[in-house]
Amino acid sequence: MTISRLSLKALVIAVAVVTAAGAMLLLARPQPIESAVLGADWECTQTAFVLTTCAPRAQQAIPAVETSRKDALRATRG
Repeated sequence: MTISRLSLKALVIAVAVVTAAGAMLLLARPQPIESAVLGADWECTQTAFVLTTCAPRAQQAIPAVETSRKDALRATRG
């Protein structure tokens, strides 16, 4: 079984493209960063060393099992 020069060259190019794409995906994934300016209530991520997004940290939700309808009605009536 002989491998022609063209198919070997195509295989090398394909491996190089896949390797480059993998490296780009690895570098472009969002990384958590600290923002001293915004404080501890904010969560920031940086993507590909360029795009930085920040959002308020999610508050701890109270499970529905721990609240009752009576408590909810009492709170809304004042």
